Amino acid sequence: MIENQVVTGKDIAMLDLYFAPTPNGWKISVMLEECGLDYRVHWVNIGAGEQFAPEFLAISPNNRIPAIVDHEPADGGEPVSVFETGAILLYLADKAEQFLPHDLRGQIAATEWLMWQMGGLGPMMGQHGHFKLYAPERIAYATDRYRKEVLRLFGVMDRRLAENDYLAGTDYSIADIACFPWVQTYKRQEIGIDDFRHVKRWYETLKQREGLRRGMALGRDKINRNPQDDAQVRKTLFGLED
Repeated sequence: MIENQVVTGKDIAMLDLYFAPTPNGWKISVMLEECGLDYRVHWVNIGAGEQFAPEFLAISPNNRIPAIVDHEPADGGEPVSVFETGAILLYLADKAEQFLPHDLRGQIAATEWLMWQMGGLGPMMGQHGHFKLYAPERIAYATDRYRKEVLRLFGVMDRRLAENDYLAGTDYSIADIACFPWVQTYKRQEIGIDDFRHVKRWYETLKQREGLRRGMALGRDKINRNPQDDAQVRKTLFGLED
């Protein structure tokens, strides 16, 4: 059973967030906190397989968190659901009229770097983290391959931030919100952020934002840092049989 919790504002929240404490989940909790939107959390225990429940699949057919349901969409119609973090961030930016530049070039930059995170930084850090931290067999080739790609991507980001305060340019945007939860895994993944001084400056700047801090705090007490140690969780998350 998916557990509910009202986080801010109304007893009946305008937005429902289907959530687990992962970098992808935190992208959306940070965005909601930064925008000041009322929302209710539906905790999805991905280790127990709740992401495969029919009620969750109805709003997230890829059986991945996060997803949202907006009970007050702009068209005044029935509630609308959105899955995939990039789509959710764009939807919320439009709804709140925040964190997406209004000018053409700013919008292009924010969208480009959002897609860069979704297609590169997130997947590559996810794969590196899996092979380094969770895989039952340590495969040096796989770990090294993904580590090199993560370092390359940090270099891409560092060059961008050498010339810009934020990824989209002068203003904080959904591109920064998307990247931060993945970059913050650098310690556990043993990625030397000191080697990327512009990324480090950006990271330390973002850490001071109160909305981001609240969003990143959501669900910290529910994190399973060693899912590989539980046979059922290991099977559910990684498809690994004993």
